[in-house]
Amino acid sequence: MAAARRGAVLGFGLAGVACALLGGCLLLVGPVIVKEQVVKNVRIDPSSISFNMWKDIPVPFYMSVYFFEVLNPKEVLQGAKPALNQRGPYVYREFRYKTNITFNDNDTVSFLEYRQLFFRPDLSNGSEDEYIVVPNILMMGAAVMMEDLPAFVKFLLSGALSGLRQEAFMNRTVREIMWGYEDPLIDTINALVPGLIPFKGKFGLFVGLNNTNSGLFTVHTGMKDISRVHMVDSWNGLKKVNYWRSSECNMINGTAGEMWPPFMSPTSLEFYSPDACRSMKLVYEQSGKFEGVPTYRFVAPKTLFANGTDYPPNEGFCPCLQSGIQNVSSCRLNAPMFISHPHFYNADPVLVNAVEGLKPNKEQHALFLDVHPMTGIPMNCSIKLQLNLYIKRVSGIIQTGKIKPVVLPLLWFAESGSIEGSVLKQFYTNLVLIPSLLEYLQYVFLGLSVPLIISAAVIGAKSQKTEKSPCHPATQSKPPPASETTPLLHDADTLSQDDAQP
Repeated sequence: MAAARRGAVLGFGLAGVACALLGGCLLLVGPVIVKEQVVKNVRIDPSSISFNMWKDIPVPFYMSVYFFEVLNPKEVLQGAKPALNQRGPYVYREFRYKTNITFNDNDTVSFLEYRQLFFRPDLSNGSEDEYIVVPNILMMGAAVMMEDLPAFVKFLLSGALSGLRQEAFMNRTVREIMWGYEDPLIDTINALVPGLIPFKGKFGLFVGLNNTNSGLFTVHTGMKDISRVHMVDSWNGLKKVNYWRSSECNMINGTAGEMWPPFMSPTSLEFYSPDACRSMKLVYEQSGKFEGVPTYRFVAPKTLFANGTDYPPNEGFCPCLQSGIQNVSSCRLNAPMFISHPHFYNADPVLVNAVEGLKPNKEQHALFLDVHPMTGIPMNCSIKLQLNLYIKRVSGIIQTGKIKPVVLPLLWFAESGSIEGSVLKQFYTNLVLIPSLLEYLQYVFLGLSVPLIISAAVIGAKSQKTEKSPCHPATQSKPPPASETTPLLHDADTLSQDDAQP
């Protein structure tokens, strides 16, 4: 019995110590292993798990475009408030891939990223051949751009516009507005004011978007410093752009907008957007989960498109109008173009009330990024922007009629995508499930060690107590002490006689 107890004490004790050691090791080494795996697999290196995801983005991206049709063009020419009707969405499947990938000696890599867009009629509410009444963007834009030119130049332009039968509003197909149409007005304007519109051929709002690249990016690989991975070193060879009026606004900050450095804190993130011609900062809103993967949600602050009066750091983006829109004329051929959130969400109510038909709300019109904080990889995102044209009556150009000054929405689009399928499964297994399992096991081992060690201690204590206290029959009387002459054994007769004596 004693041997069995000693074996139990030894077994429970060794098992408890082993569990404590395993749990302690996992507690100390587990986070190091996980961190090493994350660092190894998120840096820009052909051997990392995320490299192919970075090179040829496997996430199905979709661009949904909504147009604002002008319902009362004749009345607007007479000074009435524009009445708008949202049309769409017209949905395009977007493919992104990188070419000219060149690893440099200074821990950076250079590349060109191309976009291809394919119309998806099955996901759209309408076809590309539908007609929509919108402002004559070329004519109205050129009119505002020529407002301060001599009167005779404007008179010549107005005469040319009449000869070309150009009007303030046009009725064109979705395909033409997006991907371009031939317009003799381009050559006419360039003849009257050389260089005013420095391009030839078709004009379309997205004509330079399909099958084109977003410029030469050079970003850090993270091979030497993981905290710099994906951070932009230069864009088209520039450390700063020269579109804006302050050094701060011209800075190229953050990443290229695809991934961020790992081990993120719930504060903010930045990226440089060639489409917006500027760096953009999003702020942390809340923590959540996407398909079981922990995420941080980042959203646009109200100050993103605020004017210089409401937010002085944005003064460099001016000349400004109301808060909620940003003048991008300096990077869009000086055309009076503005960007904003859809339906002027988070903008000055004056902009919303200047037209009819807008209904801004957070659920439909706010942009967001859901990022896995451990790896810096976006799980789910929807980037939304609206294009607006500033139109007004321009003296000397009769085609502008009596149009009152207004920032008129043209369209808004959402580029959305989320990780799914085998990519999501691989991501979840390697970067979520295994680290979680290691963390769970360390607490299981530590938890088991406590009862095992306690059990060993209890059994050991009982065993020692038993050895120190031997058992005696409770009914037997204590025999007299033995002397040197008393025999140790008595025969049965002698004992009987002793018992018989009174």
